[in-house]
Amino acid sequence: MLPLSLLKTAQSHPMLVELKNGETYNGHLVSCDTWMNINLREVICTSKDGDKFWRMNECYIRGSTIKYLRIPDEVIDLVKEDIQAKSKNRNQQQQQQNRNQNNQQNNRNFGGKNRQQNQNRNRNNPPNK
Repeated sequence: MLPLSLLKTAQSHPMLVELKNGETYNGHLVSCDTWMNINLREVICTSKDGDKFWRMNECYIRGSTIKYLRIPDEVIDLVKEDIQAKSKNRNQQQQQQNRNQNNQQNNRNFGGKNRQQNQNRNRNNPPNK
């Protein structure tokens, strides 16, 4: 499972972000980008020591400062379901493409046999003059 697809699914869900400097941020994910920069809302920041707390309406966290993310299990389950659904759709599309290719090949082969049979008939039975 790719981290960015996990984050896209986690939007509007609560999460905990720990930074490399030890600070933690608890809030709801608003958005993320391809560099894992994230925006949180309704945030509670905890100092490295755990003795100071700050409440913020929103904050921006640079992806390169993130040590780890803690995401609810329900989000992980949603991602797994999405992956399974996409895999099922891909398999169905592949089967349909294979059927279409087989049908096209059969049509070409059938058409080729008919042409050859008609040519043989014409050689054996020349038109009356």
